[in-house]
Amino acid sequence: MTRLWDKGAPLDERVLHYTAGEDHALDERLVRHDVRASIAHAEMLQAQGLLTHGDFTAIREGLSALAQEHERGAWRIELADEDGQSALERRLTERIGAAGARIHLGRSRNDQVLTAIRLYLRDAVEALGAGALAVADALDGLAVREPSTALPGYTHQQQAMPSSVALWAGGFAAELRDDAAGLSEVRRRIDKNPLGSAAGYGTPGLPIDREATRIRLGFAAVHQPVTAVQLSRGKAEAQLLFEITLLLQDLGRFAADVLLFATREFDFVTLPEAFTTGSSIMPQKRNPDVFELIRGRSATAQACLAEALGVCAKLPSGYHRDLQLLKFPLFRGIDLALATLAILPPAIEALQFRREAIRLDPSIHAAEEANRLVVTEGIPFREAYQRVAAKLKG
Repeated sequence: MTRLWDKGAPLDERVLHYTAGEDHALDERLVRHDVRASIAHAEMLQAQGLLTHGDFTAIREGLSALAQEHERGAWRIELADEDGQSALERRLTERIGAAGARIHLGRSRNDQVLTAIRLYLRDAVEALGAGALAVADALDGLAVREPSTALPGYTHQQQAMPSSVALWAGGFAAELRDDAAGLSEVRRRIDKNPLGSAAGYGTPGLPIDREATRIRLGFAAVHQPVTAVQLSRGKAEAQLLFEITLLLQDLGRFAADVLLFATREFDFVTLPEAFTTGSSIMPQKRNPDVFELIRGRSATAQACLAEALGVCAKLPSGYHRDLQLLKFPLFRGIDLALATLAILPPAIEALQFRREAIRLDPSIHAAEEANRLVVTEGIPFREAYQRVAAKLKG
């Protein structure tokens, strides 16, 4: 198979397997975004007099058909293609002839794939934010179902102050909404048009209109100067993975509470069989695997962040093939977060609190009593603290 960069010399198949790796498979999710960006690029070339109307029409129709066929599963990116950009151009040229070979004018695979990734990330950020808000709404629903159910509030794993299911769920809901806001802030780095920066140094001798593709693709700004585009690689990716890490840490802490509450020793909550699994050796067991995996997967999110940061650390300026390696941790972190957010609303809906099993230690009201003495007797808080402590001791 002839590749975009082929100059006639054969490529050792071992090199292809090592350099392409899993990139062709990872690019499957980018095809529709690549098609959208390619059509915008072709439309700009036509407007600039660099592409005839007939060639543009053939390119647009050919790419649109390829996108629809890919969506139906009629074709997939092959290892021999190396990546999705090469696969699209090869198939387009096979379908419409010489017009397909003209689409690459004024761009490189470097700005092409980055444009597709940024379009994909805009959708991913929106989906992640909506997922976080859906979990927050489910927690609000839990608070409504259990408006007067008391819970101990814990510090140092000891009963400390009175709380409630509504207060407990509300705290997590508030933080998830904060996580959704943090995810939306990643948009600032994503929302810059890299198309037309080519391999990182622009397109000398060509009247490329980067503002036109910015408008067509809905980016907030053109990424300028062209040398900044490759320097930005990994930053939006790492920022998104950082926000995903914070999100999954919040979800992990929520899961840790549920797991504690579900132990026989606490017995605060019950989980229905539909959200638990069984033991292969102990007939009586129902295991809260969903919540255990939610708790554990915050470690995976953190590892994805560390990998993305490590790929770009101390790279010199310009494009380097190392940057290809950002896709795996980025996509894995996104997929993990989306899957976790999808399972939690029904899991929260299934939670049932056992009010009769929840016991608050009488001393849990000590701080409230100290506060009452300050208000009613006008004494300093430290004196009230000592009086309540002495009373409890005696």
